[in-house]
Amino acid sequence: MCKKQNNWLALIALMTVFLIAGCSGGSDQAKNEASTNKEEVTITANTPSENRIIAGTVVIADILDKLELDAIAVPETEKELAKRFEGLPTIGNAMEPDMEIVKSLTPTDVLSVSTLQYDLEDKFEQLKIPVNFLNFQSVDAMLAEIKTLGERYDRKAQAEELLTGLQKNIDAIQTVAANKEGPRVLILLGIPGSYLVATENSYAGDLVKRAGGINVMEGQEAEYLSSNTEYLHNSNPDIILRLSHGMPDEVVKMFDEEFKTNDIWKHFDAVNNGKVYDLEEELFGTTASLQAPQALGQLMEIFYR
Repeated sequence: MCKKQNNWLALIALMTVFLIAGCSGGSDQAKNEASTNKEEVTITANTPSENRIIAGTVVIADILDKLELDAIAVPETEKELAKRFEGLPTIGNAMEPDMEIVKSLTPTDVLSVSTLQYDLEDKFEQLKIPVNFLNFQSVDAMLAEIKTLGERYDRKAQAEELLTGLQKNIDAIQTVAANKEGPRVLILLGIPGSYLVATENSYAGDLVKRAGGINVMEGQEAEYLSSNTEYLHNSNPDIILRLSHGMPDEVVKMFDEEFKTNDIWKHFDAVNNGKVYDLEEELFGTTASLQAPQALGQLMEIFYR
């Protein structure tokens, strides 16, 4: 039992993880000149034309495009990126970027996400590569980061337009949901070989709450928890949502096998009533995205049809 528990703890840690000095001297005049030169360099480096930004994830690339910001590199992806990023070099997988490529591109800023910070921060520090880990763990956190990016890169108007559109659509959906009785929802996040339970502190949990759903794991501090099917059965969910993190086709097959061979799932009302749904990874990732309104719309259809 202890070994099994340790395995779960290791898996949870893995999933939770799945995010410059010089010397001076000389006369006062020399010091003043050095200070002036340093100030001029700083001002130049912060002008939009001198930004050398690497988009660390697809979501960040999407946001940069909406803010009319170019990048010098993007992550490898099968998803279609904006035309402004065509022909750019890639840095490899967002979760494990090729640091030699990143370093060779001499970026002024690498933008990644906070969920990868634990794995990547030391690597960037060792190579003295400037990096910012953005918090996209909820819709509100993403909206705040978009506002900050607009201010940092002199794209306030573009950021305001983007934020206004997102907020309008999200508010409209939440207004409708507020007048309905939401279902009790169990959210399972699968990776090849295993799965976790998503709480209301995860991005998927945030979406479910905004759509009026009640997370059966509410009140928990962590984003994800190990699965205890007996406990989950007692939570009596009306609906089960299944999400995948990487290799979605393989994860769906894993879920299907689990629900077929583990007898306890046969005792879930949600299973017997056909209320089990596999959600698209493109809309329901582990971090917030500009597709949040579409994801909320899909949840509304599932919850209230």
